[in-house]
Amino acid sequence: MNPVKSLKAQKHQLGDTAFQLRVLNDDEKLGQHLPLFHEQLKPIGLFPLTPTQLDIFQINVGKMCNQVCKHCHVDAGPDRKEIMAQETLQLCLDILQKHSFKTIDLTGGAPEMNPHFRWFIEQIRAVSPSINIIVRCNLTIILANKKYHDLPDFFKKHRIEVVSSLPFYTASRTDSQRGDGVFEDSIKALQMLNAVGYGQEGSGLVLNLVYNPAGAFLPSGQAGLEKEFKRVLKAKYSIAFNHLFCITNIPISRFLDYLLVSGNYSSYMEKLVNSFNPVAAANVMCRNTLSVGWEGYLYDCDFNQMLDLKVNGSAKHLRDFNLQVLTNRPIVLNQHCYGCTAGAGSSCGGEVA
Repeated sequence: MNPVKSLKAQKHQLGDTAFQLRVLNDDEKLGQHLPLFHEQLKPIGLFPLTPTQLDIFQINVGKMCNQVCKHCHVDAGPDRKEIMAQETLQLCLDILQKHSFKTIDLTGGAPEMNPHFRWFIEQIRAVSPSINIIVRCNLTIILANKKYHDLPDFFKKHRIEVVSSLPFYTASRTDSQRGDGVFEDSIKALQMLNAVGYGQEGSGLVLNLVYNPAGAFLPSGQAGLEKEFKRVLKAKYSIAFNHLFCITNIPISRFLDYLLVSGNYSSYMEKLVNSFNPVAAANVMCRNTLSVGWEGYLYDCDFNQMLDLKVNGSAKHLRDFNLQVLTNRPIVLNQHCYGCTAGAGSSCGGEVA
């Protein structure tokens, strides 16, 4: 069974971001010394790591969620009350009016649980009719309450790209990671999305799935897994989708807790370090993405946000937004960054190398 409370609600040591960072940099906990991440970047000319351009504005609209998943790097759950206020959402809209981002990426928690979620989508469309809007939907939210049942139609109306986590195409693997009954509800939600056109050829309605490993190992090849997911989901459930993104589990929050409790922490970190890929390092998502926390603070990526590692420089909050300063900032690095550069690399859009 999955935990029913977040680490924060349990008053767990790992609910404290400062403690997580101490663990990540503690050779004693590892039982060995691993090179610091920035030391890997120096020989390949990537230190200091800086943005290439800012294309993606990723906004975490709150940590509240209807699920408590074992691997969640956000430590989201029903007991998390952190929700982005309408005033902060308005600051995001003000920035969108002034600057040309290609994509708005809305995440959580379950972003749909923010009471201003639909208003915000409508306002984004009014401000920037052609911008690509991604919603990271956990699928089960669609069935969680009657007020969410029309989400597929709402997404279609506003031409939302839906990105949804499905740990595997079997109930046992999915439910062990995300909770009992999650697979069944996810299948129903995917069928509802398909029914309005999502994932169907020629519809223009994009439905992408996300796979991340259930244990202390790296994901296998994205292209092969995508073929297998498509084959099984089509044959068994008549489900169609566009692409599968493979994402490496980053050693923070609940996944870090799993690694420590299971005794896999040292070997997993060693695996990440030994799989360091310079091509993946050059293409990490923090080079073209800016992450916004629920209080309006700015971060290099969603993972830095969950470790409370704010951006370098003077523009640390939406109120102080300065595109030139943010484009020229050195990106904040730590040991968890190995997760994005291992093997084929990992980002919110899957492989990067």
